Amino acid sequence: ALEPLSVGLAIGVASALTGYLSHPRFYCSYVECCPRDGPRLNASALKAQLDSRLFGQHLAKDVVLKAVLGFSNNPSPKKPLMLSLHGWAGTGKNFLSQILAEHVHPAGLRSKFVHLFLATLHFPHHDQVKLYKEQLQNWIRGNVSACPSSVFIFDEMDKMHPGVIDAIKPFLDYYEEVDGVSYRKAIFIFLSNAGGDLINKAALDFWTSGKRREDIQLKDLEPLLSVGVFNNKNSGLWHSSIIDRNLIDYFVPFLPLEHRHVKMCVRAEMAARGYAVDEDVVQAVADEMTYFPKEQKIYSDKGCKTVQAKLDIHEDL
Repeated sequence: ALEPLSVGLAIGVASALTGYLSHPRFYCSYVECCPRDGPRLNASALKAQLDSRLFGQHLAKDVVLKAVLGFSNNPSPKKPLMLSLHGWAGTGKNFLSQILAEHVHPAGLRSKFVHLFLATLHFPHHDQVKLYKEQLQNWIRGNVSACPSSVFIFDEMDKMHPGVIDAIKPFLDYYEEVDGVSYRKAIFIFLSNAGGDLINKAALDFWTSGKRREDIQLKDLEPLLSVGVFNNKNSGLWHSSIIDRNLIDYFVPFLPLEHRHVKMCVRAEMAARGYAVDEDVVQAVADEMTYFPKEQKIYSDKGCKTVQAKLDIHEDL
């Protein structure tokens, strides 16, 4: 028979070991855990990454950086952070949302606390809007219950059926809780091409009048965007109660990219592939892009979207 002292010692060691293994610091070094106090972003690291990886978007970088840092530093926000990113394809909307997701949850889009919805994939059928709204509410409710600082990214908002996104309106409003769940530390991001024409026209007007691109301010574009998107029948935000109730914190414009910005994208892609940056290749790839307006050829009509594919054919160089 075991001595009482031996049994007690064994139980004590086992208890201590179990307690150590279950300690959040140890457990979360092997399994992804939700930040208990919400995301605490590293401002300098986020700014450095935006400066080095996102080109030609002084407005978007400034607005998003201030918005997310202010939100993350607020111990008791009154509502979730809601950003709506607008602009033509290839201007950096997806890129910025991915960078932001990585700074909230290090695994980024691979994180179980970051959720990406594609309108054409997750909500394809017009006759199932009612079902989609119910499913979307259940999905968000369940995931925010598991992690209050969850991030939800809705891509292709311009292709979403009107009415679907209004399902999340209760979660974006100024409520402490909805059915016992608080959504105030979550982040919601919309990505849309809607409003891109308005942004491009404003940028071209600045250029035509001899003003610097960097002088464009949020106040020059945000009112146009909010009204334009709300009245755009080809947008998932058409007559949306989310806009009507002023629940979108910022409409973030992404400006059309110029030739010099495309060259920055090419250099960054070459560096990412481990290539020495060859300016002849950089120039060749940038020159293969198509630009508008037809006469002046100022802005890339695909942004940097096809840079990777075009660089592939220059790999032998």
